[in-house]
Amino acid sequence: MGEYYSSVKLLRSVFPYPAITTDVIAGFPGETEEEFQRTKEFLEKVCFYEMHVFKYSKRAGTAAAAMPGQVPEQVKTLRSRELLELTERQSKEFRSRYIGREAEVLMEEIRELRGHTYLLGHTKDYVKVAVDVTENILSDVSAINTVMSVPVTKFLTDEILI
Repeated sequence: MGEYYSSVKLLRSVFPYPAITTDVIAGFPGETEEEFQRTKEFLEKVCFYEMHVFKYSKRAGTAAAAMPGQVPEQVKTLRSRELLELTERQSKEFRSRYIGREAEVLMEEIRELRGHTYLLGHTKDYVKVAVDVTENILSDVSAINTVMSVPVTKFLTDEILI
């Protein structure tokens, strides 16, 4: 874990807010409570933009299916839930760094959200941003597939900035 964390620190010294993601399997056979807690502490320390969290599921014919120390389903569920809560918090913290700043956004589609029409796109590090077309001059589809610099002011949803 030390080498990985050193690489993350190096990356962050060159790029201010890189969107680092990872996949995590909760409850792999033999995972102890102590190992899970160490993993969780490391994930908190790295502070990922997003984590894709999966509960280990036994697959017939695989080596892991025959391994001793199969973790009970309810334990896998609890561990998975803890990691999902962690990623939700960390992801929101990452997105909140955009509030009060200009963001370069690749506009990709027009979508109706909460009674308004929005032009929706992603920043270069895959943060969703919506621009209300009823409040701006972007009333047609000509802005789709263009990069726009837009001020970010708040959260529209837990996952979309406006």
